[in-house]
Amino acid sequence: MILRASFSFFAILILARIIGKKQVSQLTFFHYVTGITFGSIAAEVSTQVETPFLDGMVSLIVWAALTIIVSYISFRSSKARILFDDKPSIVINNGVILNNELRKARLHPDELAMLLREQSIFSFDEVLYAVFETNGELSVLKKPLARTATKEDVSVSAPAPQYFPLELISDGKIIQKNLTELQLTEDWLRKKLAKKNIHEIDKVYYAQILENGSLYISIKNASPPS
Repeated sequence: MILRASFSFFAILILARIIGKKQVSQLTFFHYVTGITFGSIAAEVSTQVETPFLDGMVSLIVWAALTIIVSYISFRSSKARILFDDKPSIVINNGVILNNELRKARLHPDELAMLLREQSIFSFDEVLYAVFETNGELSVLKKPLARTATKEDVSVSAPAPQYFPLELISDGKIIQKNLTELQLTEDWLRKKLAKKNIHEIDKVYYAQILENGSLYISIKNASPPS
């Protein structure tokens, strides 16, 4: 068992060096899966006496070779790269949520809001562009006013926010729980929408109350402003 574990350790160390840093960084789902598989094969070889050692080593080498081949093909061909790794999806374009892109990425607005909060962005109104990357992370470009001067820069006081940003409409449906939590009414919400010439709730893909009490609204299938 000591010999099996030692050989497995050095084998996976050498193969990891051959495959390169890209695999270690797990840039895409493909790299994530191959990384887990490498570890699983090495663990099986080093701990399971029933598994022939030579068979395990062959599996590691073949898997490493296939990974290198796929990476090389992806490097040489953009079409193959999209086939193996997929491509980033723009989910917010010029401040507008693209619900069709969210649907293709199988990403719910709640999950998009969570990814934004992980970057300390609580209001959709701050976002100019958001790209859902192939590794499942979100890249965000804030609007100019949201990324420029701080209160220290302009020497002004920053009042406490009136509301915590919460979704009020998701996919054409009012979130009554959040309205109640914010001590707001459906009538208040409809009046806010009416001021923006929106009279049908089911046309709204996403609406969020902002810290100052205004609304961020994204209409279903809306085209981003040119």
